[in-house]
Amino acid sequence: MAWHDTTETGEWLKPLEKDVGAVARATGVLKYAPGSVLSPPPGLVGEEIIVLEGILADEHGDYAAGTYLRNPPDVQRTLHSNAGCVLFVKQYGFEPGDIDVVRLDTANMSWLPGLVAGLSVMPLHQHRHENAALVRWQPETYFQPHGHFGGEEILVLSGVFEDEFGRYPANTWIRSPHMSRHQPFSRSGCTIYVKTGHLMVDTTGMS
Repeated sequence: MAWHDTTETGEWLKPLEKDVGAVARATGVLKYAPGSVLSPPPGLVGEEIIVLEGILADEHGDYAAGTYLRNPPDVQRTLHSNAGCVLFVKQYGFEPGDIDVVRLDTANMSWLPGLVAGLSVMPLHQHRHENAALVRWQPETYFQPHGHFGGEEILVLSGVFEDEFGRYPANTWIRSPHMSRHQPFSRSGCTIYVKTGHLMVDTTGMS
């Protein structure tokens, strides 16, 4: 995808998803020039961030590539990047009670065994039906067919992720709706970010 200039100086966007319902929702990859200051989302919207390249910072510290962050709606933050960075960003209305600020350096966290041989999982966040994790697939790892209650979203961080519908190299973004099904595998190995349970249809008209 091509980079698009935004209304902010020194900011470029690859838009992946946008919903302008009762509570706005947007997903995209954002690139910031050195010295950039990130604008906060609207008051009812929280943000989830994965640092893909460079260094992001706030008043509490610096966040290198691989860092996972969550800022609930209305949290006070001053995100900026002295050196420039590339981010995967989700802005959406968090579930009521989902108020924890999260800062995780995944490069220094442990992997847990997955449900099948060759699969490792690093939990990032869980609230009600919503779950976010990193999943690492060793070469020639195959998972059983399964459905996605509340939908599934995947960002391929490295390697090649696959299922019966296609082959998805690094930087591919996949959004599968509520109760969709597939049988994933990876012949070459990969690491993916996975988010599930957040695509339920609700009374605001969002899905």
